[in-house]
Amino acid sequence: MELSGLFGYLVFFLSTVSIYAILALGLNVQWGLTGQINIGIAGFFAVGAYTTAILTAGPNAAHVGGFEFPFVVGAAAAIVTSGLIAVLIGMITVNLRSDYLAIATIGIAEIIRFVFQNEQWLSHGVRGISDIPRPFHDGQGSGYVFLALVLACVAVVYFLVERARLAPWGRVLRAIRDNEDATEAAGKNVRLFRLQAFVFGSAIMGFAGALYAHFIGFISPDAFEPVFATFIVWAMLIAGGSGNNKGAILGAIVVWLVWSGTETLAARLPPEYATQASAARVLLVGVLLELVLLLRPQGMLPEERPRPIARRKD
Repeated sequence: MELSGLFGYLVFFLSTVSIYAILALGLNVQWGLTGQINIGIAGFFAVGAYTTAILTAGPNAAHVGGFEFPFVVGAAAAIVTSGLIAVLIGMITVNLRSDYLAIATIGIAEIIRFVFQNEQWLSHGVRGISDIPRPFHDGQGSGYVFLALVLACVAVVYFLVERARLAPWGRVLRAIRDNEDATEAAGKNVRLFRLQAFVFGSAIMGFAGALYAHFIGFISPDAFEPVFATFIVWAMLIAGGSGNNKGAILGAIVVWLVWSGTETLAARLPPEYATQASAARVLLVGVLLELVLLLRPQGMLPEERPRPIARRKD
């Protein structure tokens, strides 16, 4: 029984880490490659989750939806919806720099969260949406099947982001990050490339939201607070190695290991300290991040510069 519980926890841990790894890969496109500070990860994460929940959950008079579409349709709709919203947001914020972009994106993410919290007809408000079906549900083995699915999704997203990083498109993004004025002087449409990177990364975050909704089976606005859906993702990418897709995945594993480990320790605290446990967990993640920045400023896996292709001599 104990061995069964251990395997069950391992499946839950790896599934959660995989979803956060996809979020970190999406952020790596925006920040790691392009230098865009998106503090609104939670907004796109929520849009993806609610989109698939509305489309795939069963009928419920309390909120819109009940279409019972399959998982593939819900996930595809989550990607498209997150991408379209990113286009609208990006067209407004794409020219903002550093702290101004950070303020704008976190404000937009909070607006999205409050819309889902207050529009009862759309999302059932604070009560959330339940009974979101898990794909390929087959009773006792559904956790293992979903883990295989989400690991496959991580592999596909990693492949796409890595190919984009190595492609000429990715080289332009890094050039914008390193020297935007020189890139524009070279004839590149900086605004368009920044918008493309923002939309691509946000669509990936929406996909992660769809996976999260089907994994948990229930979503509410509380799940998309900045601490859980933005701060931790930034910590994962910075600790793992900004600009390195392998680092984004490694950072997701390490940071979530710390986060889940502190939850186990917090459960052993006396009742009078229980209210301080959540703050202590955030503090420990912050300490980990500080240690990484002091010891390895470029992260555990620093960015790998693509090797130039040697030209043949005629």
